[in-house]
Amino acid sequence: MTEIGIGIIGGGYMGKAHAVAYAAVRAVFNTELRPRLEMVAASSPDTAERYRAAYGFSRATANWQELVDDPMVQAVVIAAPQSQHRAIAEAAFARGKPVFCEKPLGASLADSQAMVEAADKAGAVNLVGFNYIRTPATQFARQLIEDGAIGRVTWFRGEHTEDFLADPLAPATWRTEGVSNGTMGDLAPHMINCALTLLGPIASLSAEIETVHKERPSPEGMRAVTNDDQAHLMCRFESGVMGHLFFSRVATGRKMGYAYEVHGTKGAIRFDQEDQNALWLYLAEGPAAQRGFRKILTGPEHPDYQPFCQGPGHGTGYQDQIIIEARDFLEAIATGKSAWPSFKDGMIVNQIVAAALHSAAEKRWVAISSI
Repeated sequence: MTEIGIGIIGGGYMGKAHAVAYAAVRAVFNTELRPRLEMVAASSPDTAERYRAAYGFSRATANWQELVDDPMVQAVVIAAPQSQHRAIAEAAFARGKPVFCEKPLGASLADSQAMVEAADKAGAVNLVGFNYIRTPATQFARQLIEDGAIGRVTWFRGEHTEDFLADPLAPATWRTEGVSNGTMGDLAPHMINCALTLLGPIASLSAEIETVHKERPSPEGMRAVTNDDQAHLMCRFESGVMGHLFFSRVATGRKMGYAYEVHGTKGAIRFDQEDQNALWLYLAEGPAAQRGFRKILTGPEHPDYQPFCQGPGHGTGYQDQIIIEARDFLEAIATGKSAWPSFKDGMIVNQIVAAALHSAAEKRWVAISSI
C-alpha cells in the first residue's frame, strides 16, 4: 500500500465532499493507493485554516499556486470556482500532477479545450466530476441499455430541475451573474453528460434559453440577472435517436430533479435522483395484462453498491457518489490511465452547451461538429 498526498483547492460544499471522500475511500474500496489529506487551499488564511482543522488536512494555504507547487501534494482536486479551473489545471499539469476537476470542466469551451491540450501534453491522469452517473441505479441502467435489454433505443428524455431560485424575491447572488453560473453552466452539464453516457454522441440540437426572473433584489436595489433560469433543447443523437432535455433552477417543488426516461423497442427505463436507489424497468414480455413498470431497488448485485452496504434496498447517498469518484481517480493514478469521464468528455459537454447557446441566439438547429 502506497500513500499519496491529496491537495484540494476549495473547501466549501464540494471541497468538503471530496475531503470526506478521500478520508473514507480506502476503507470502502481497499484502494491500492492510500490517500493522505496533505493540503487544502481557500480564499483566505483564516478560511483555509478552518477547513484544515475541520477536515483533517496536514496543512492549509490561501494560495492555490503554493498547493500545486508543493512536492508533498501528488494529486490535485479542483473544487474552486469555474473561472479558476483552467489556470489551476494548467499549473498542475505543468508539474506532471494528476488532476480531478469538478464540473463544468471550464468556464468556457475555449478553457476546456486548453485544459484537454494541457492534459494531453503532460500525459497526466485527468478526471472530471460528474457524480450523478455513478449511482448504482444509473450504472445499472447503462448496463441494461448496452446489453439490449430494452431493445433498440428509440427516444430519450432527460431533465435536471431544481427550485433554489424559484422565488422571484430571492436575492441576487454570484449565481445570478455570468453565463457560466447560469443554468446552462450549472445544471445542464450534469444531464448532458448523462445523455451522452446512456446514448452516445449528440449530432445536432435546437435550443431555447430564457431568464424567467429578470431582476432580483439586492442591498443596492433591484439588480439585473445576467444569466439564464431555464432551457430546453431538442436533439438528435448520432445513432439517430430523438431526444429532449430540460434544465431549470426555477422549477418550484423540485429539489434534485435529475431524471430521465429511455424508450426502446422491447422496454423502457425511468429514473429520478430524488429516489436515487430505485430504477423503474418495463419489459414488453409476458401476458399483456401483467405488463407494467416494476420498481427495482438497488442492492449488492448492482454496480458499486456492495462496498457500502450488504443489504438490498438500504441504499447509497450523495456522498457515496463522491467516494466512488475518489476510487476512480486513485485507480487511474495507480494504473497511469485516465478514467471516465476524462477531461475530453468534459470538453464535449462544454461543446454541447456552446452549441445550445448558439442555437438559442440564432433560433436554428446547430450541428455539434460546427462548434
